[in-house]
Amino acid sequence: MKYRFTLLLISCISSYALAQTTADLQLLQQAVSAQQLRQTVEKLVSFGTRHTLSDTTGARRGIGAARRWAYQQFKSYSPRLQVSFDAFTVEPDGRRIPHKVEMKNVMAWLPGTDTGDRRVILITAHLDSRASDVMDATIDAPGANDDGSGCALVMEAARVLSQYEFPCSLLFVLFSGEEQGLYGSRHLAQKARQEGWEIVAVLNNDIVGNSYSSELGIRQNTRVRVFSEGIPAAADEQTVRLLRLLGYENESSSRQLARYMADIARKHIPHLEVRMVYRKDRFLRGGDHTPFNEAGFTAIRVCEENEDFTHQHQNVRTEKGIRYGDLPEFMDFDYLRKNTVLNVLTAAALAWAPAAPQNVSMSVSGLSNHTELRWQAPVAGPRPAYYRVLIRSTEAPQWEQHIDTKDTAIRLPYSKDHYLFAVQSVSEAGFAGLPVAPLPARE
Repeated sequence: MKYRFTLLLISCISSYALAQTTADLQLLQQAVSAQQLRQTVEKLVSFGTRHTLSDTTGARRGIGAARRWAYQQFKSYSPRLQVSFDAFTVEPDGRRIPHKVEMKNVMAWLPGTDTGDRRVILITAHLDSRASDVMDATIDAPGANDDGSGCALVMEAARVLSQYEFPCSLLFVLFSGEEQGLYGSRHLAQKARQEGWEIVAVLNNDIVGNSYSSELGIRQNTRVRVFSEGIPAAADEQTVRLLRLLGYENESSSRQLARYMADIARKHIPHLEVRMVYRKDRFLRGGDHTPFNEAGFTAIRVCEENEDFTHQHQNVRTEKGIRYGDLPEFMDFDYLRKNTVLNVLTAAALAWAPAAPQNVSMSVSGLSNHTELRWQAPVAGPRPAYYRVLIRSTEAPQWEQHIDTKDTAIRLPYSKDHYLFAVQSVSEAGFAGLPVAPLPARE
């Protein structure tokens, strides 16, 4: 009876905290503006082309003018944003870089309020654009949806989130060189690894503002895809063997992040469903989250549910009555607003949550139909108010139930043969961090 009363009490605490969370996230959601997103996309298109190899000195056309404008926009949102160019040089590669070129990512840091909390959450997109010929740096390449939509999302997220304080840092990035070979993201991922960044999540947004499917004629703006890797790209051979032995092919940190985003949408964003796609990206394609996965970081790609290929990687033209080209008139800005809200709420919830529990383990010292889990408190950042133990059957894509506890150990009446488990740190206000799956521990 005492055990049942404790669970009931914790359930009541959790319900009260959820009400606070809903109120905070609702304010953030209301601040995101479809009109502001449209204006940003139209301004980016006005630079004519943002091709990586285009003009860098002109005031009105080319990648240089676009990134200088983006820099100033970030600066205007809040004095707390630390805005910079992340410059690097790329040598000729024999493929899409014909000559030595200096590239610049545009970055805006929102520093955390807790100097001991070194966690960082990234919201990213790519600034460069292209037309039919990926090497044509002079022709118009408006790039409204690919990836003006992602850039507008990142900038709107920076505008909204910079009005709030978080214990950890947020980083908003517009990458260069994506269309030429993921150069900007690869540079930053390598830099983050070398400098030991404690990245919680990379939310990469590429092609997120169209709701129409070419060829199929499908039009709907209530679904968005989140791509996430299964077996981590950075895992060594021994780790891969262990994950397969445990049946953890679907339990990577990136896959946990995708589930987290799906839960955010389900609870807080009307008429938006996250479709978890069990691939690191679209079939045989890639994006700026990939170098972060390869560097061992938790990263996903957000992408529209339906793609319109008549307005993607196309010269602006009209043929047989069909208007081609990546132009703002073919975008759905209400849909882009919802996808922006998804990023904003995910980043805010993660930033307000405590750091993940450490050394989450599962006892395997003997046969049992119970499951015993243990973990340790995070070593930095805000202390968790309690922990949430998540449970789902092995065939279920989403977590099905949870138990909250203030202890760092729990004995569950669920067999490890049939269920999967994870543990989250939760704040007093009810903000939960990313789930951590347990590893076996013999005692």
